[in-house]
Amino acid sequence: MTARRWIAHLDMDAFYASVELLRYPELTGQAVVIGGGRRHQPVLQADGTRRFATLAGYAGRGVITTATYAARDFGVHSGMGLMKAAALAPQAVLLPVDFEQYRRYSRLFKTAVAEVAPQIEDRGIDEIYIDLSDVPGAQDSLGHDATGGVRAVAQEIRNTVRRATGLSCSVGVSPNKLLSKIASELDKPDGLTVITQAELPTRIWPLPVRRINGIGPKAGARLADMGIRTIGNLAAKERAFLIEHFGRSYGRWLHDAAHGIDDRLISTRSDPVSMSRETTFDRDLHAVRDRAELSTIFTELATQVATDLQRKGYAGRTIGIKLRFEDFKTVTRDLTLPAPVVDAAAIRHAAGQCLRRVDLARRIRLLGVRAGGLVKL
Repeated sequence: MTARRWIAHLDMDAFYASVELLRYPELTGQAVVIGGGRRHQPVLQADGTRRFATLAGYAGRGVITTATYAARDFGVHSGMGLMKAAALAPQAVLLPVDFEQYRRYSRLFKTAVAEVAPQIEDRGIDEIYIDLSDVPGAQDSLGHDATGGVRAVAQEIRNTVRRATGLSCSVGVSPNKLLSKIASELDKPDGLTVITQAELPTRIWPLPVRRINGIGPKAGARLADMGIRTIGNLAAKERAFLIEHFGRSYGRWLHDAAHGIDDRLISTRSDPVSMSRETTFDRDLHAVRDRAELSTIFTELATQVATDLQRKGYAGRTIGIKLRFEDFKTVTRDLTLPAPVVDAAAIRHAAGQCLRRVDLARRIRLLGVRAGGLVKL
């Protein structure tokens, strides 16, 4: 019998926040936001208890790195500005980021997984893909359950991670990376979900199209305008229809993704050269008359780049911008910093310095922010 392909996606649950709760167990179950600076360090009081900062009255340009699930219930999430989060959850505890500690726990959980399943693709500080196909026991059936063996292996991995770190993770298992990424989100936190190709209509197709990694806000909005809101709606469309509306490459990918088709292999080396975010405007914007709108978009792009860097465990030494003008001329500017940066404010500041070196007399149709010269955190 031909061995079945089993790929797992492991995602640590609210990773930074969970690491902090190991250090401050008295905050367990509370709304906690990670993203503060040194001034938000907890203070040890005379009676042995700690006094924690909260979001109440926060003023500044910081952004949330992550938040506990209790905090997310208030509508706050990673990448959100702390001032906005303060309006939604003023009582939430605010803790400073501690990347050294997060890197340590990242190494611990990846080493623990490698002891069970060595074929790992590193996708950042808190997530990995794992090829389970050749792991002993993964191809076994338990009674009439063909997935019983791989489920047991995945559970062993979860147990191993908890023993090594004290932290929980969520694991999705399927025949490919695309479906496993979706599956790992279905039963968070501390979940294990196994999906076969035969279960696509019942477990994947009812989900919103945005659950597919690779369908962003703009594509999601375009699909919604066409009445395509679920993955099942997308799967019902002909390939030719999607190619007509989204182009040959993306249209074909949309069709394959909706049908759970993904042949990507596990890559044991994955070192990006740069990370960038860019957006094309619905209308060309003027640097003076549309200054406020451009500034907001510029800050959002810097925040998105910072979030990408932090999630994947990198910092950038070179920050750059990209502009495309109304006449379709494109310019780029870069600035190499004395030390690599990872926070949104520093990226925004450096990108702003690059922007000052560009003649902004023409209207702008595209704006982008990039981080290069990446170093592992």
